[in-house]
Amino acid sequence: MDKATLTHFIESQIEPNVAQWERDRDVPMETFRKAGQAGLCGLMVPIEEGGSNLPLSKLVPVFEQLAYSDMGFAFALIPHNNLSNAIARESAPSLNSRYLQAMLSGELLGAFLLTEPDVGSDASRIKTRAELRDGRWFLNGEKSWVTNSSRAGLLRVYAQTEPGSGARGIAAFLVDADQAGVKRSSSYDMLGGHAIGVGGVSFSQVELDQGQLLSPAGVAYAAAMEAIGLARVLVAALCAGILKRALDVSVERLAQRHAFGGRLADKQGLRWMLADVATNLNAARALTDIAASAIDSNQVDCIVHAAHAKKFAARAATQGVEQCMQVFGADGLLQTHPLARHLAGAKMAHYLDGSTEVQNLLISKALFDR
Repeated sequence: MDKATLTHFIESQIEPNVAQWERDRDVPMETFRKAGQAGLCGLMVPIEEGGSNLPLSKLVPVFEQLAYSDMGFAFALIPHNNLSNAIARESAPSLNSRYLQAMLSGELLGAFLLTEPDVGSDASRIKTRAELRDGRWFLNGEKSWVTNSSRAGLLRVYAQTEPGSGARGIAAFLVDADQAGVKRSSSYDMLGGHAIGVGGVSFSQVELDQGQLLSPAGVAYAAAMEAIGLARVLVAALCAGILKRALDVSVERLAQRHAFGGRLADKQGLRWMLADVATNLNAARALTDIAASAIDSNQVDCIVHAAHAKKFAARAATQGVEQCMQVFGADGLLQTHPLARHLAGAKMAHYLDGSTEVQNLLISKALFDR
């Protein structure tokens, strides 16, 4: 990923528009087309297929820089890149030729549909059903907390094919969002971070042919967990981007403001607050780099490293943005500063791709399995 191209995209497409995205609760598809032109829609796709073929360790700084401007938009690119990579590497040639180029260009946006209204982190219990009848699949069920739900044209839907079989019976299907029987809900009205485009999608007797099966039962659940593990590391990178932006604007603020007979930047209490934020930023980056390296090298404990990184980075980002807002005083609440937007993004990070509590489950399991 060319750094100058990335910087130009952020400065021309995200920074001038992110406040309007929050007001509109949406991001125009034209922005994703611009992202495609910048190479941001096929970051993991092999070079011969038109992508950049970046390992996770090279993705981390890209997503940190994107989140420096807006965490919601940065996260929206993660499931899209995961899906474009899966289609390039794992799908039948017919699916590749049908979808990949449109995804790389940003004309077609992808989404990952696993979570359900009554099933959160325990994904093996999903109830959405895919039933095979006369050589065709029929899909019924409801998904919630779907990133890009309001604009995605291609849905990777996880469904149970053998009720009672748990993870073994889960398969993944590629569903065109405009197929008969697919219905989107309105985007959720959240605390902030609306560029993520989160909402629900339901399916009623959606008819699929055999070619729309992306990952069969026995394979799909493991593939989903792998994608989630990668996403956890990138969420940690997003948190580092949030922390860096909050720290930068706060240092600038203190350097410019005067009160009580001197510069605010000379007040030890305020300086030390920001020193703690800087330490946590470095720690979050270090844990993220360790996790990315572990996944890139297929280390046995890479899942635990990802859990450590996401857990720490989300906590550090929430606490750090709060401290930086305190440095601003009441002005930190204003939408003219990025801090309120970043506080919402930091809080979102506690839930994306498994809650902080789920990360503790993974970490503690590893401790006691020894």
